[in-house]
Amino acid sequence: MVRPFHLAIPVRDLESSIKFYGGLFECEKGRSSNEWIDWNFFGHQLVTHIAPEEVHIVKTTLVDKEQSPCRHFGIVLEWDEWHNIVEKLQTNNIDFLCDPHIRFEGKVGEQATFMICDPSLNVLEFKAFKDDSYLFAA
Repeated sequence: MVRPFHLAIPVRDLESSIKFYGGLFECEKGRSSNEWIDWNFFGHQLVTHIAPEEVHIVKTTLVDKEQSPCRHFGIVLEWDEWHNIVEKLQTNNIDFLCDPHIRFEGKVGEQATFMICDPSLNVLEFKAFKDDSYLFAA
């Protein structure tokens, strides 16, 4: 079993993170205060902390012929679940930072991917592999 990770990220305010993580992604809310909220993000502990001074656009680097934000996080989903989330985001008119597509097509590491920003400019990447053994393949 993979142990859950813990990640704390800055947000402008808690209201927008409640709508995004709790509403759109239906993440279960855990402990909280006036300054932060714990979320069950696909079985991992994501904490949104009010820190508007830390909210900014991140730099990018070239990955498979496209610019990709250096700082991002996300989840590797099952193939069908990835497609279901794409459809849900499109239905909710969520803007994609990186449109859903197949990266490294025909190569080791071939994956479905897309990126979006939360309301505080934190970049999330959602991936899926037809063959999960490609996740760490060199």
